[in-house]
Amino acid sequence: MIIKQLSVFLENRAGRLTELTGILEENDINISAFSIADTADFGILRMIAGKPDLAEKVLKEKGFAVKMTDVICLIVPHKPGGLHKSLQILSDNGISIDYMYAFATSDDRATVVIRTDETKRAIDVLQMHKLEMLQSGDVYQM
Repeated sequence: MIIKQLSVFLENRAGRLTELTGILEENDINISAFSIADTADFGILRMIAGKPDLAEKVLKEKGFAVKMTDVICLIVPHKPGGLHKSLQILSDNGISIDYMYAFATSDDRATVVIRTDETKRAIDVLQMHKLEMLQSGDVYQM
């Protein structure tokens, strides 16, 4: 249930993201999901990538600042209230969310990537409420 996410510090300059994606392509590493948060001078790319250990290694070798963190990939109904119900369960159990990002699929479901400081406890709570989560094999090299 724990998914490895890479967070990569990117200088805000032309071609830096293209360089990163080229390195991943050269190493046959696919990106399953990503989010970029930016400021005037830099950005943080958060991504779920196939072969996360290899991705971390090759990016570091090429001079990128990379950190690996644990996240949860929760499946919610892609309809009004679908996300709210899951978040309410976490909130009711005192689990705070550091950040999250999501993507919808064509089958009326959405995948929500959640980062919390209490990953294992969050998984236990979500399982107790019979909510669906992806496993690493479901998202690596999609």
